Amino acid sequence: MATDLGTSERAIAICRNFAGWYPTVGVHPHDCGGFHAATVQALRDLAGDANVRAIGETGLDFYREHQPRALQERAFRAHCRLAAELELPLVVHQRDSLDEVERVLAQELGPAGGVMHSFTGPPESVGRFVDLGLHLSISGIVTFRRADQMRETAAAVPAERLLIETDAPYLAPTPLRGRRNEPAYLAHTAAVVAAVRNVSVSSLHAFTTRNARKLFRCAPTS
Repeated sequence: MATDLGTSERAIAICRNFAGWYPTVGVHPHDCGGFHAATVQALRDLAGDANVRAIGETGLDFYREHQPRALQERAFRAHCRLAAELELPLVVHQRDSLDEVERVLAQELGPAGGVMHSFTGPPESVGRFVDLGLHLSISGIVTFRRADQMRETAAAVPAERLLIETDAPYLAPTPLRGRRNEPAYLAHTAAVVAAVRNVSVSSLHAFTTRNARKLFRCAPTS
């Protein structure tokens, strides 16, 4: 998942070498300091690559607040409009900004929808984002000892809108906290999400994989 123009270009180049790998293109709110019209055009050009499946990671981060809030929102809206123009889903970052992100998405989200990446909202917020046309993706946070609310959230997401993720190299799940996260560790997240939903891990795998393929328009790999 890309965080700026450079990583967008690199993601495209890497994914060309591996069947079934698909990049996103976007500028993370931490890195939107130089965001302007030329940035949007550069993203539009990059999104022309046949493998690109989404716009992002974009959104609002009011926790670290590396960039002014007004600038973050301007970049976020530009990403939303580009995704709508290109009919691509949006990958949305939010931290300490859930209400503000919801407000922007209600005004700007395109028909292809998108995903709330590493979603951390409370269970009562799930319906609001589902109603906007979004998927909700659960990361390793759900395995943390004090993350009872996240487990409630993971149980509340409708099956057809649920995704799981690593957010590698961050958020390694329990019992691997403190390590560099990697795709193999997703098994620990899947086990917890399956348990709180009272379904088997194989069932969870089946419907979250189906959801991801549908959202990002990816054909099954052999």
